[in-house]
Amino acid sequence: MGQLSDLRAAVRGSVLLAEDAGFDQARLPWNRAVKQSALAVVEAADAEDVAALVRYAAERGLTVAAQPSGHGASGDTDGVILLRTNRLTELSVDSLARTARVGAGVTWGAVLAEAGPYGLTGLAGSSPVVSVAGYTLGGGLSWFSRRYGWAADSVTAFDVVTADGTRARATAEINPDLFWALRGGGGDFAIVTAIEFDLHPAPDLFGGNLLWPAEHTAAAVHAFREITATAPDELSVWLDLVHFPGSAPMVSVEATYLGRAEEARELLRPFTAVGAPLAESLRTLPVAELGAVSNDPTDPGPGSSRAELLTDLDDVAVKALLAEPISPLLLVQLRHLGGALTRPSSTPQGPIAQPYLLYLFGLPLTTEITSDIADQQQKLVDALGDRATGHKPFGFLNPNERAANAFPEPALARLREIKQQHDPQSVLRSNFPVLG
Repeated sequence: MGQLSDLRAAVRGSVLLAEDAGFDQARLPWNRAVKQSALAVVEAADAEDVAALVRYAAERGLTVAAQPSGHGASGDTDGVILLRTNRLTELSVDSLARTARVGAGVTWGAVLAEAGPYGLTGLAGSSPVVSVAGYTLGGGLSWFSRRYGWAADSVTAFDVVTADGTRARATAEINPDLFWALRGGGGDFAIVTAIEFDLHPAPDLFGGNLLWPAEHTAAAVHAFREITATAPDELSVWLDLVHFPGSAPMVSVEATYLGRAEEARELLRPFTAVGAPLAESLRTLPVAELGAVSNDPTDPGPGSSRAELLTDLDDVAVKALLAEPISPLLLVQLRHLGGALTRPSSTPQGPIAQPYLLYLFGLPLTTEITSDIADQQQKLVDALGDRATGHKPFGFLNPNERAANAFPEPALARLREIKQQHDPQSVLRSNFPVLG
């Protein structure tokens, strides 16, 4: 036990050390393919408990890494105290002011369930079980980002614990450098215990998906390009090449529209020429059911992903992506960006000029398959040439990448300065440290 012999006396929350039953389960990240060690796992009782843990670590030259739900883990936790904040479940919505305040353990599903009945939404992603805090610290690429920008753009305040264990606020006026860094720069600068952010109107939401056999892929891609060339900011469309093990390959489309059903169906009309779908779930839906659009897994499991921002989806890019079966990949996804994401943003990520995001995903069930997945991902990226920029949003980094793959150089330099100013002893560690 050694240097951690008095950890239980320092905090009120639960503490698991390597010799304790349940430790190996507690330290697991959401992505079970990521190997994650830790000195200890602490589930903080509240924000003051978080401060007590950070003071404990700072006094002993230790490091704390916060993972509300374990999403986005990189495995960079050797010798680290892993902090779980799932007990910080404060959640309040002010429907008149169109704002929300949430603790670091709150998930997007909980926020949407609370805000939806007022005709409001937060800028959630595809999964209802991702924490608001972790997602927003990574910038937050939402279904509604084409209309409203990064989720981090909507943040108005953070409650934090600084690297010396002090509780503080970070806003545009109070600790403005911390505020800027935390709006998409990751958790390297302070431990976030609560977030306040603006909500946005969503009186009508239309969404769902369409699924066809693989022989309709070329027609689906053609319609996808046609629709995204002129799509209004309220419409977001993703296209998926899908190949589940043991099943025939398929192509699908997922869409959301902040507006009336008849308007959405007219905008998506080119998909009617693709052919009769195997399945369709397009409908008007409550904001609380946003997660049903893409049906992301709600339980942990293994995954191997790679993302790339694409400068174009021209004929050469399409040919490269459709040249051969995607196996051993499970998914090749194209997300339409643009809209508000191209406009000025006072976040570390800044605006995104590229109109598409490519996401490549496989199930690394064996060592051999893991290698094959990486080879196929690299092969597809190589075939795209300079259309794949090598950069991607911070929230889409994989364990083989670094913060430098996400941020423009001036933003990365500023993030590093803020890190050195606010945490010179590196008491705190993000999933992807900016100094790494």
